[in-house]
Amino acid sequence: MRHPVTNELYAYWNRLRGARAAPDRSEIEPAAIRHVLADTFIIEVDRQCMFPIRLCGTRLNALWLAEQKGRSFLDIWREDDRRSVAAVLLTVIDGAVPVVAGVGGEAAGHESVDLELLLLPLRHFGKTHSRVLGSLAPVRQPSWLGLASMEGLRLRSMRVVYATEGKSAHFPVGDVFPSPTRPLAGRPRLVVYDGGG
Repeated sequence: MRHPVTNELYAYWNRLRGARAAPDRSEIEPAAIRHVLADTFIIEVDRQCMFPIRLCGTRLNALWLAEQKGRSFLDIWREDDRRSVAAVLLTVIDGAVPVVAGVGGEAAGHESVDLELLLLPLRHFGKTHSRVLGSLAPVRQPSWLGLASMEGLRLRSMRVVYATEGKSAHFPVGDVFPSPTRPLAGRPRLVVYDGGG
């Protein structure tokens, strides 16, 4: 985790959860994370695995020049990355583990931007497989923020953070998520290929 937004949100989530795998959605206090709220979102885990965005910060809305609440989280990604992103979300949900990912994006006619994505499991009314708390923060603020709309994001790398051990495992995306040969259908699964060396 390199970005201050990522570090602050992870530290807050980690304090809330204590010895549990994940805190409850009702425990999240917006005032406690006011410095990172603009880059923060909450995703609902639905049966269709569309992952609708339930809450979205103002800086994230500015990246697309539109309110993102209600939009499928998968729709903000390039089509060929959506299956991999769904698998990352299911890793967070099924394993109750945080994930940090490197992301790339651009707006037509403007310079590209590097972003850091954080995904954290949440319970909702005590139920697991319910919500994901996250942040998406640009490494450097793009000059076009609020003037041009971001195109589909690209997933570059991901790292599972084993919170109980303070360890992490880094996976380059190409090794973890082979390019899908068919559209997202059914429940995607995370597959890790042993690449050696």
